[in-house]
Amino acid sequence: KYSDLPKEVVHEVKRYLYDSVGCAYGGYHTKDVNILKDIYTDMGGKEEATLIGFGNKMPGVNATLVNSLMIRALDFNDIYWKEDPSHPSDIIPAALSAAEMVDASMEDVITAIVLAYEFEQRLCEFAVPGVRERKWHHATLTQFVSPIVAGKILGLTVDQMVNAIGISGSHNHTIGCPTAGKLTMMKNTVDPMAVQAGVFAALMAQKGYTGTEAVFEGKEGFMDCFFGYDVKEQSVKPIPMQGREGLGEWKWDLNKLIGDLGKSFKILECSMKAFPTEALTHTHISATLKAVTQNNISYDQIEEVTVTTIARACDILFDPHKYRPESRETADHSLPYCIACALVDHKITTSSFSDEKLKDPRIWEVIDKIKGVASEEFEKMFPAKQPSKVVVRTKDGKEFTEYLEYPKGDPREPMTIEDLENKFNGLAEQLLS
Repeated sequence: KYSDLPKEVVHEVKRYLYDSVGCAYGGYHTKDVNILKDIYTDMGGKEEATLIGFGNKMPGVNATLVNSLMIRALDFNDIYWKEDPSHPSDIIPAALSAAEMVDASMEDVITAIVLAYEFEQRLCEFAVPGVRERKWHHATLTQFVSPIVAGKILGLTVDQMVNAIGISGSHNHTIGCPTAGKLTMMKNTVDPMAVQAGVFAALMAQKGYTGTEAVFEGKEGFMDCFFGYDVKEQSVKPIPMQGREGLGEWKWDLNKLIGDLGKSFKILECSMKAFPTEALTHTHISATLKAVTQNNISYDQIEEVTVTTIARACDILFDPHKYRPESRETADHSLPYCIACALVDHKITTSSFSDEKLKDPRIWEVIDKIKGVASEEFEKMFPAKQPSKVVVRTKDGKEFTEYLEYPKGDPREPMTIEDLENKFNGLAEQLLS
């Protein structure tokens, strides 16, 4: 209940809601958002929930997808990364749409958002290693959380909630390829689709539709399919696996999923983004900007840049497609491109990923000078830290080195209200007067 929430948790919800609305305004003009908006506008239907910024209404399930994609479109919304990554604010529209449909109070919305963060972040620590390391996308986790959020607002009974989770959790397991190699609009859309499916599942359950009860622990359920769980014994049974750090094991941490519920709140551990880029780029961008701005280094002075990072960042962010991105989606997940923009412009903004910037010859002049190095030592430090070592070597033989362990927006270096206001205003200034 809202009355159970500490003041600092309510305050943090408001900060993330403010940040998310700003991100949604940032996605207002994107092609992917407008394609979906136009499709649903043409389809028509009952006016149940409002599209952020546009103001028009459409069926709540449809509005959920558009609003979630708006928040996600620029890859500027929040991030939580433990065993798995996720963007809990993707799920906020599940609360907003359901709330409009039943005229819920803002206190109800805040409570539902707390649940979104709580269970999404707990699921990011449940699989060890995470589902992303098993080549599945984190939308696989969101499918279980969105029906809880919508169901809370809709007032589902316990049985109805179980059904809603079982409905949504039966058909939204998402493979990892939307965020691998050459990226498309689906990179930002798979999680909003899981959010939308959860709202629809809650509505189905409310009407009496039944879903798989043991969707987590049952035969061929989530845990059984991802291995490391004995269905007959109903117990965790780790199995050997080959990971980036050598031979390890697949297992589940049940305590991380359900232990100490209500005693602490995971939203206090989530991070905001200072850059509209993939989360693992942030420490490296910050280190690069520090090196070039403090030493007044221009891009044409640079001989080579070496970026030392964790192994998974090299795998995701330095693959060959990332050296020649052709779209915003690939560019904001390309560490070579992000570093190149930082070297050329001494800043990273939403404009860094525009069609015009993607054609900037200065970017292509410097991008092949950027090399990624995977560090086993750094990998062992993750996710408690996100270490980065950037070495900029100039043509006159000088070297400038920066080392950082976490980015701006991390709970250890949180964004201030001034940071948030600057971010919001930068994203919304063309839409709000």
